Amino acid sequence: MATNLSIDPDLLDKALDLSDEKTKKATVNKALREFIARREQERVLDLFGEFDWDDEFDYKQERTR
Repeated sequence: MATNLSIDPDLLDKALDLSDEKTKKATVNKALREFIARREQERVLDLFGEFDWDDEFDYKQERTR
């Protein structure tokens, strides 16, 4: 999908230097993948402490069902 974007050239140049990618397209794709991964990790961390654990649960017993 072709998309035209107006990206700050200084940011793109810095990202290109830091990413070790050879093209601007690869740099932007890598940045987007890392952005998505970071947001997904934050969502998992937000769930921490949200679950009620059952201390009585015997996972070994469940294997024999």
